[in-house]
Amino acid sequence: MPSNSARGRRSPAGENLATRRVAMVVFPGVTLLDISGPAQVFAELREIDLSGASYSLSYLSSAGGSVPTDVGMMIDTAPISAVRPHQVDTLVIPGGPGVWVLRQDASLMNWISQTVLRARRVASVCLGAFVLAWAGVLHGKRAATHWRYCPRLQDNFPEIRVEPDAIFVRDGRVWSSAGVSAGIDLALAMIEEDFGHTVALDVARRLVVFLKRPGGQSQFSTVLAAQASDVEGRFSALHAWILENIASDLKVEKLAEMAGMTPRTFARTYVSRTGMTPASGVEALRVETARLLLESRQVGGVVEVAKRAGFGDDERMRRAFIRHLGVSPSEYRQRFSR
Repeated sequence: MPSNSARGRRSPAGENLATRRVAMVVFPGVTLLDISGPAQVFAELREIDLSGASYSLSYLSSAGGSVPTDVGMMIDTAPISAVRPHQVDTLVIPGGPGVWVLRQDASLMNWISQTVLRARRVASVCLGAFVLAWAGVLHGKRAATHWRYCPRLQDNFPEIRVEPDAIFVRDGRVWSSAGVSAGIDLALAMIEEDFGHTVALDVARRLVVFLKRPGGQSQFSTVLAAQASDVEGRFSALHAWILENIASDLKVEKLAEMAGMTPRTFARTYVSRTGMTPASGVEALRVETARLLLESRQVGGVVEVAKRAGFGDDERMRRAFIRHLGVSPSEYRQRFSR
């Protein structure tokens, strides 16, 4: 493990760079994927010829040794005393159920507090945002965490501008991401910042993941949210029928007929079960359909996708994409198409 790493400025791909140390904090009860996801992204850079530029990964805990994760697997770590704060280029704080106990570890919190001041870049995954908040680095900044804990983070730290839907947020040199798999998106964005879009895209392809979900994209789709609200699955069959007939004229009267209700009763019940109006539900399913078509490139142009998904025209689809995903269909295809 190298003892030093470059803390220099951002450099384009191909420039001769020294190894940058990425320090990942480990504690009992850490979420495994919060560490392994970003770590795999950073490690994959070694497979790409960048004239020696790469990351050096350090897994650090208070005393070193094997540390149990939330799923029982052990991570071999070095003690925090092995790495001084000024030697860290990027500090990553993962989350996990053990994060609340981590706060009581005075030596580890002290090391983190010193390192966030010296590192070129600091980041959190999921509940790791609370650690950055305790260290004071999120004061007055925008931040993301797992959607379940956004209200708690906002209540405990009103000076933080919590973005409840964001996949990840960058505010200056401070990065934060939503839960588990969002750490992969965050790490890819960091590689893109350090080495350029082409390198990040190469890493994403090697890992068979999309480059990249935009930071402002919702943590989960509107359709998934509707399904979660409809706990009894009362409209599951209706949703399946809508998807099979997505290009049809899906007026509320037809939906009510398929659900076996009067239009008025159907509209009221649908809202109470899913939190959306029937029109919004249809639009969300059309966005999901269009999204999959754009990703697969089975359909040539955006105009044709709009027709297949039942939007009628591409401008109507564009407005729906902006509402639901925060990006246009063209931008979505550019970022996610296989």
